[in-house]
Amino acid sequence: MSTMLLFAQKPVEIPLWPDGAPNDNGLEGIVIFDQQELAPQPTITVYPASQPNGMAIIMCPGGGYYGLATHHEGHDMAAWFNAQGITYVVLTYRMPNGHKEVPLTDAEQAIRLVRQRANEWGINPRQVGIMGASAGGHLAASLANLYTSNETRPDFQILFYPVISMKPGITHQGSHDNLLGKNPSADLEDQYSLEKRVTDKTPQTFLMLSADDETVIPQNSIDYFMALKRHHVPASLHVYPTGGHGWGYGDGFPYKRQWTGELEKWLREGLQK
Repeated sequence: MSTMLLFAQKPVEIPLWPDGAPNDNGLEGIVIFDQQELAPQPTITVYPASQPNGMAIIMCPGGGYYGLATHHEGHDMAAWFNAQGITYVVLTYRMPNGHKEVPLTDAEQAIRLVRQRANEWGINPRQVGIMGASAGGHLAASLANLYTSNETRPDFQILFYPVISMKPGITHQGSHDNLLGKNPSADLEDQYSLEKRVTDKTPQTFLMLSADDETVIPQNSIDYFMALKRHHVPASLHVYPTGGHGWGYGDGFPYKRQWTGELEKWLREGLQK
C-alpha cells in the first residue's frame, strides 16, 4: 500500500450544487453508513492521479437507495486507481425518498463537473466512466442508459453486483421501494429496469458479481449482459463462485486478487478507447 500512496494526491471535495439543487427529496442530508453520520449535501471527492493517463472513474457507492457505504465501495479504492494513472471520483449522491429523479440528477451533474475540469486533472473528457456497487450499480447503469445528453453520457461503465431490474422477483426489494415506492405501476418498473433500456449507444461494460449473491440475485447482471450483447455493446461478465453481496474493495472477498487483476487488464487493454 505504501507504494500506492506515492501515486495518490490530496483529495478535493466539491459540492455538486453550490447554488442549490434543481430538485428536492425532502431530506436534510445523506446517511453515510460507515461513519454513522449525515453528509449535509451531495459532493464529489476527487482523487487526482499524480501521473494521469487521461482516464477518470466516478464511483457510486451502494446502500439500497437509503444511504451510502462510502469506504469499501468508495474511498478505499482511490490509491489503487491512482496507481494506474486513473483520476478517481467518489460521488456522495442524494437518496430518492420517493423522488426517483434525484439520484440520477446528481450523477449527471457529477460527470458534467468532471468533464468541465478535465484539463485541470489531466483527464481526456472522452475517457470518463461511471462505476457503481449494488444500488449504486443501478444508479451507474441508469446514467449509462437514461442520460439526457451526450455531455452526460459516460464512456464506459463498471458494475459491482448491481441492482438492474425493478421487476418483482428479480429486483432488490429495498432498492425498488426506496426508488419507486411500494406500489409503482408496471410501466414505471419497466422504465427503471435497465435491462429493458439498453440501446446500441449504451457504453461498454464490465460486470462482476458472486454466483451465491442472495441479496441482489445474479439474474440482474445476466439479463443486463444479454441485453448488451443483443445490442452489440462490448461487455465483460465475471461471476465468482462465492462471496455473497457487498464485498467492494474489502480484503475478505476470496476473489479480490482476481477481480482487481481482471479489471486492471480490462482498463488497460480491453476497454475500447
